[in-house]
Amino acid sequence: MRTDKRRADEIRPVNIQRRAQKFPAGSALIEVGNTKVLCAATVEERVPFFLKGSGSGWISAEYSMLPGATKERIARDGRNNKVNGRSMEIQRLIGRALRAVTDLKALGERTILIDCDVIQADGGTRTASITGAFVALVEACETFYKVGDVFPVKDFVAAVSAGLTQDGEKILDLCYEEDSTASADCNVVMTGAGELVEVQIAAEKNPFTRVQLNDLLNLAEDGIEELISLQKDALGRELVWRVGRIG
Repeated sequence: MRTDKRRADEIRPVNIQRRAQKFPAGSALIEVGNTKVLCAATVEERVPFFLKGSGSGWISAEYSMLPGATKERIARDGRNNKVNGRSMEIQRLIGRALRAVTDLKALGERTILIDCDVIQADGGTRTASITGAFVALVEACETFYKVGDVFPVKDFVAAVSAGLTQDGEKILDLCYEEDSTASADCNVVMTGAGELVEVQIAAEKNPFTRVQLNDLLNLAEDGIEELISLQKDALGRELVWRVGRIG
């Protein structure tokens, strides 16, 4: 039995609230169990220097944990103009995940800046950030989309963790306590079409087999299908039909 009484193949309760902030072009507050992340998408009419004149846009992400997100206060990122290595790695992952399902040409010469701020952390902050940021991205693209054009977001994308306990049991969507004692931990990013964007896996104690890896990917795929269904519920009929639309 897991610490929160879930089945091995069960994700934590998820709630995605759209328009969580007034001013960004798109925003969402996602709660995955006790993990809470505020995601915002801001549209800027400019692109990085390497894309100027290309007609193509860009998506960039920033990730940070607020000082009160964990039991012990966390120092803010950005002190002395430095971002810690973990935050840098996660924000790059978020950017890659969203760009994988975006037609950057359809963005035009615009940059969408994604901000993911962890309000409360109990494991799975990077996967929750990707899942919530996608909703904010779709909202943001709607603000400049014109009927008849290509909607920039081509497909859904979400992420979840899966892992092996010390006893070798395969479990889905690890909370912090499970993650901190896991024998292996795997983060999976996948599209609505079932295509993999990224797989991050490492053995913490004992090596794992290829069969176990395949089992974890299958477990994660089921979890991501459920998360994408919840993204669709959050976006509602007004926006779900835009995703992947051409004309």
